Amino acid sequence: MAFPRTARLRMLSGVLLGLAGMAAAAAPADAVKYILTPKPGPSPKMNGPSVYGARPGRPFLYRIPVTGDRPMRFSAQGLPASLRLDPATGIVTGTAPGKAGEYAVTLRAQNSRGAATRPFKIVVGDALALTPPMGWNDWYTHYDHITADLVRRAAAAMVSSGMADFGYQYVNIDDCWMVKPGSSDPDLGGEPRTAGGFIRPNRRFPDMPALTAFIHSQGLKAGIYTSPGPLTCGRFTGSNGHEEADARQFAAWGFDFLKYDWCSYERVAGGQTLEDRMRPYELMGGILAKLDRDVVFNLCQYGMNEVWKWGGAVGGNCWRTTGDLGLEKSARLPGFYSIGFKNAEHADYAGPGRWNDPDYILIGSVGNANRFTDPPQPTSLTADEQYSYMSMWSLMAAPLIFSGDMNYLDDFTVNVLCNAEVIAVDQDALGKQARVVRRTDDEFVLAKPMQDGSVALGLFNLSESPRRIAAAWADLGLKGDRHARDLWRQKDLGIVSGSYAAEVPRHGVFFVRLFPR
Repeated sequence: MAFPRTARLRMLSGVLLGLAGMAAAAAPADAVKYILTPKPGPSPKMNGPSVYGARPGRPFLYRIPVTGDRPMRFSAQGLPASLRLDPATGIVTGTAPGKAGEYAVTLRAQNSRGAATRPFKIVVGDALALTPPMGWNDWYTHYDHITADLVRRAAAAMVSSGMADFGYQYVNIDDCWMVKPGSSDPDLGGEPRTAGGFIRPNRRFPDMPALTAFIHSQGLKAGIYTSPGPLTCGRFTGSNGHEEADARQFAAWGFDFLKYDWCSYERVAGGQTLEDRMRPYELMGGILAKLDRDVVFNLCQYGMNEVWKWGGAVGGNCWRTTGDLGLEKSARLPGFYSIGFKNAEHADYAGPGRWNDPDYILIGSVGNANRFTDPPQPTSLTADEQYSYMSMWSLMAAPLIFSGDMNYLDDFTVNVLCNAEVIAVDQDALGKQARVVRRTDDEFVLAKPMQDGSVALGLFNLSESPRRIAAAWADLGLKGDRHARDLWRQKDLGIVSGSYAAEVPRHGVFFVRLFPR
């Protein structure tokens, strides 16, 4: 039986076409990559989520996200006795408390320019990923050429670029790390499993525990990939029939995140009913819950059988709602818009520990699957389209997983990925996904309620020329005056009442937060 349609689309020969199609045909060739995000100041500023979930007695790792001049000293009040904070690095390690409950902590960072504090709540119980996961995945840059060295370099770049200071923490390996059955390439071929049935990495990954140890030493977390089918989408070894052994192996190696990709499972699924679609994820979700390590569970099955309605029930923390974004064809708009429109329909099913996943953030430089020796190519998305992309994902409380090349992070890409006020909308502890206020051929308006009573509002211009877009309080469920703040420019805009309107550039966004007065 052939691979299912979504998996076939994902094969390497087609990826380049999808990435090239992300730019609309009418995009101006001379679009300027103008930077909106102010540079972080020298004084400490705390970023990242205010709440963090862990299971009782499991290993704990958290790198406090904070910008400002280094060196910096860290401290914490109320930290459970089973945890310890390195005062020089801001990395918290140890074991989560054995008793379920909420632990109120106050984090503090100080340098020669000042100090900053922030409340931080550790929730010990059954739920992980109380805010959407943030990090990097190698797929759209390295494809089947991924190596342990490239992953190490990406982890180091997550720290050196400053991404980790804004809350990015997962360094995730996608497909093609395993043995490829039947391959004549000495780096990829060989016996897929040990005599005891444990999965073997290919020769490009000679020491998985050493790799995860390096990632953890940076205060970051490590992710891995497999399929419930006999083969992955790249036709490497899958987990079918070895689910528990593989999950335990991943935990023993030190992985903290699992992407579980449908791929060739169609061959063994037995049918296309809801039960057939749920079965492999329910099996793996049950196994992961019993491990002695917290592993965030990402369901990748392309939205089949309305996964947003049952993904959380099988132990999933986030689930793909559509096909691969990198293969989405452009029409009038770049492909991320159509993916975002589809994902936006499922706001009622998102919440703490269970997130709709519209796929990765493809900006910056991305790889070329057909000519791997070529250098990564800059995205053809305009600056305004990239601001729209990041704004839409943040409003939708989507996982913020970048999949561009970590070795080609220019100032513009960092400015899009690392705006603390934009990220704060995504990471808000209330965990609400924005609802669609209005969608026409020319406008898309999203509104997201925030824990502090404010509303994050995105005004997206889908047309081919600048346009004034407005949202009325009646449509937003608001009353009275509001303080408005431009999130991309991090600038106060004064008091507004009754509605909010802004001039928005072609394929651009105006992203504002409306605070109670």
